[in-house]
Amino acid sequence: MMRPHIVLRYIGLVLLFNSLFLFISAVISALNNDSALSALLYSGTVSTLFGLFPIIFVPAAADISKDEGLLIVIASWLLCCVIGSLPYILWDGAFSFTDAWFESVSGFTTTGSSIINNIEALPMGLLFWRASTHWIGGIGIIIFMLALLPAIGRATMILYQTEIAPLAKDNFQYRTKKSLQILLVVYIGLTILETLALWACKMSLFDAVTHAFATIATGGFSTKNTSIAYFNSLAVESVIMVFMVLSGMHFGLLFLAVTGNLRKAVKSAVLRYYLAALGVGWILITLDIRFRMDLGWGQALRQGGFQLLSLGTSTGFASADSNPWPGLAKLVLIFFSLQCACSGSTSGGIKTDRLFIFLKSLTIQFRKLRHPKAVIIMKIDDNTIDQEIVQSSNLYLVSYLAVVFLTTLILTGLGVDLMSAFSAAVATTGNVGPGFGMVSSLGNFSQIPDLGKWTLSFSMLIGRLEIYSFFLFLTYRFRSR
Repeated sequence: MMRPHIVLRYIGLVLLFNSLFLFISAVISALNNDSALSALLYSGTVSTLFGLFPIIFVPAAADISKDEGLLIVIASWLLCCVIGSLPYILWDGAFSFTDAWFESVSGFTTTGSSIINNIEALPMGLLFWRASTHWIGGIGIIIFMLALLPAIGRATMILYQTEIAPLAKDNFQYRTKKSLQILLVVYIGLTILETLALWACKMSLFDAVTHAFATIATGGFSTKNTSIAYFNSLAVESVIMVFMVLSGMHFGLLFLAVTGNLRKAVKSAVLRYYLAALGVGWILITLDIRFRMDLGWGQALRQGGFQLLSLGTSTGFASADSNPWPGLAKLVLIFFSLQCACSGSTSGGIKTDRLFIFLKSLTIQFRKLRHPKAVIIMKIDDNTIDQEIVQSSNLYLVSYLAVVFLTTLILTGLGVDLMSAFSAAVATTGNVGPGFGMVSSLGNFSQIPDLGKWTLSFSMLIGRLEIYSFFLFLTYRFRSR
């Protein structure tokens, strides 16, 4: 039986965590004497009040059901996006509710798609809040809460299982609480390291922090209108490229590498596939733009590599405009926007793990056609992969492509051209950010009709919640009536 008061208590904890970053943003606003102070203070107060009320009046519960866990996760994401839109709405009336909602959802889901035409016109407090939504949502709102709270029994396990994709959990060899702490240590550690590296590259401390938030969360919100191209710095681009690749790896493997088990981490077949695929994609794009756009080798390597790693990890930064690039380069970028990086990272997309499983199952099927009586078991890194996992992974892949197709269909029905509609669907469902056409790497989503923005917002949420959780929630709601 559902207990709404228990659900509200956990949602309250999440809202309190949001209010912390709203007040930090307000402090930054006050220090810079900018125009976002009142909007941030009001939003932080609203978030605090709604967070405190159920905590004060509802006793703690260490045991929750799976249905309650599902409702807590979905409702937390939705309410965070609503609260996150308040600073935009309240700031000088510059945002409509639709645009504020889109920007907030894009931030929390680490998509990085934006409707803002002049980002540099935003006050620093609002820019920091915009970057914070990336960092809060990157590792997962619930994960932050669970890792920081004292042990809360079976509730921790239920919420962890609901928030984290099954493929990501399978790669952790630790108890739930330990896994949560590892995720948080790696996440914060990478953020600090990148901040220091970007600061050393002569970025301002503010830009270094906000871009580190966006990179480690694989989000892509920049404080500049032309994204990373604004800095025109090979050093800055190189640092961000390194940390984009690291942020696309399974955090459990990164933890193994840092704690002295580098050999075990490198043995991961999925990790090797991830790095090899990025390498092949980089070569293909470099060759295509080098000879078909008459770029020098250095420029082709630099531009091709950055855009490939940015979309291939679902980060979404840009150091050049990829819209005029030739067809082969665009197709490679679209493929990596669909695939993205590893489970257990902050990346979106289908994930390299699922594509690797699909390729392995395809190979096994061909072998069975040649040897019908053979019993062939799938193994990855000497671990037997259960047939149920294979079927679930392949079904997810089909479901994912169906969501992309349906989103494209809706956008084209609203008058958006096919390339813009398809690439926008790929970019938002995969939490990647930019696409092509009117939503290109140095463009934005402001020209999309309002109904299209709402459609894309829910595509972002569906992609971030890994499809199954979102549709389980919808079917639960339907059964409860």
